[in-house]
Amino acid sequence: MRASLTTFAALLASFGLLAAALTLEGNAGAFLDARAALIVLGGTLAVTMISFSPAEVIMAMRETGSALNTARADRRAAADRMLKIAERSRKDGLLAVERVLPQLRRDPFLKRALGMLVDGIAVTEVERMLEDERRATVQRRLDSAEILRRAADIAPAMGLIGTLVGLVQMLGQLNDPSAIGPAMAVALLTTFYGAVLGTMVLAPLAAKLERVSSDERDLLAIYAAGAAAIGRKDHPRQVEHTLNALLPEAERVQYSR
Repeated sequence: MRASLTTFAALLASFGLLAAALTLEGNAGAFLDARAALIVLGGTLAVTMISFSPAEVIMAMRETGSALNTARADRRAAADRMLKIAERSRKDGLLAVERVLPQLRRDPFLKRALGMLVDGIAVTEVERMLEDERRATVQRRLDSAEILRRAADIAPAMGLIGTLVGLVQMLGQLNDPSAIGPAMAVALLTTFYGAVLGTMVLAPLAAKLERVSSDERDLLAIYAAGAAAIGRKDHPRQVEHTLNALLPEAERVQYSR
């Protein structure tokens, strides 16, 4: 199952359980209030954009969408692929690497790495450019996760602000019993909405971005190290040792010859 389907299924399950709890022996409509939603959603977005620029917030949304569509990285499969490419390259030279390039449409980083070798760029320069790209990619994910973490902290605070607004409205209209109920609803529901938004949506998405960033860091390191070894024309046995140094013991690959 793709990562996006798993994540959406988990979100639906969590909100489904919440909806079932609200519906059982109660009126789920009582938990719907446009004013409370406006305070929490609008307030969270506005305050987040005070802390970060609009471009950074948009980047966080884009990176979150990308992370939801990113399957869990298979480091062992990536290392095994690099080992096989290294073996072919040792036999047939860079011609074998060039033949592999059309098969790498889903791995643009690896395709660029090997493409630079085919174009004759020096290995040291390839290593430098790949390391710069790897760091930038990982940092972009981490920056986006930080924005989501900040938003997750803001949402409950906005809920508390809404609660105070509702209480002030309620205390100012004690002489009108019909106004007490709506004011109290805003007071309680904003806290509820803030907790749900922060705990069930923003914080899990931030954690997912951090996990994807960690996976991508390891995956790109494997591709970069493998490409550099191929450029140096290392023996596949050397490539094996290079790649295994980046892998946990349970995921290490083995040269078959």
